[in-house]
Amino acid sequence: MDALYISTFAVAIAEIGDKTQLLALMLAARYRKPWPIIAGILVATLANHGLAGWIGAWVTEFVSPEVLRWAVVLSFAAVAAWALVPDKLEDGEVKASRFGAFLATTIAFFIVEIGDKTQVATVVLAAQYSPLWQVVAGTTLGMAIANVPVVLLGAKFAAKLPLKAARWAAAALFAALALWVALRGLPG
Repeated sequence: MDALYISTFAVAIAEIGDKTQLLALMLAARYRKPWPIIAGILVATLANHGLAGWIGAWVTEFVSPEVLRWAVVLSFAAVAAWALVPDKLEDGEVKASRFGAFLATTIAFFIVEIGDKTQVATVVLAAQYSPLWQVVAGTTLGMAIANVPVVLLGAKFAAKLPLKAARWAAAALFAALALWVALRGLPG
């Protein structure tokens, strides 16, 4: 169950202030239909993180445990540094959609999550922990923990998030994970 808990906590913290959280806020303001937006976030995250997790697990078949260990350490350290950089959506990144809230959210979230720090974290977590389903379920749950309140409570809630503190907490978490793997090695 470590894979589930660590994946959930890591992504929930890393997601605060991320561009996908800002996207959730924008979609909630635009469509004002929270449940199709939440469903779209979950479907997109399961698909995106499922693929990312599969890639992370697949890499472990071809890379020696020692090389994998240091790749995980460097990846966690990079995600820690990346967490300190505030995200913002560029103007025009979310265009008007002729699709409904569910389909627009699913497509937008899947695309925006490509190469995002939470997707990279999913690859790294899947390379480090098993079973894969717990990693994907955990990262998806972490996305939901961070994004569902934003969708449900909208701009009023998002404006009160301590984003700077959340970024530092996420950076500290990933730095601690990097140090833990460096000192203790990969589990299993």
